[in-house]
Amino acid sequence: QIQLVESGGGLVQPGGSLRLSCVASGTIFSRYVMAWYRQTPTKGRELVASIMDDGHRTYADSVKGRFTISRDNAKNTVYLQMTNLKPEDTAVYYCNARPSTSTMSSWGRGTGVAVSP
Repeated sequence: QIQLVESGGGLVQPGGSLRLSCVASGTIFSRYVMAWYRQTPTKGRELVASIMDDGHRTYADSVKGRFTISRDNAKNTVYLQMTNLKPEDTAVYYCNARPSTSTMSSWGRGTGVAVSP
């Protein structure tokens, strides 16, 4: 079973940048669809970005043009580069992995991002 460990969260001022990383272990990473979700007490959990095993990317409208998802299959790692951060980006960010041929997914424990002056 795949294990996911996120890192890179922290406190940043509005307009700043952060890069989140998620390292996967225990499986053939390249065959997985990888995604980043975020969760807040008011909005619940929402999809931020995903990247397919073929490299196709999708983004939530709220982050288009500011966030970039990428993957390095050699390092079993997926990244979320976040720029021009806004206070409404404050959330716990979770890494998600799903085999491309399955609906079953796995979650990391999350990393917190706080955007505040």
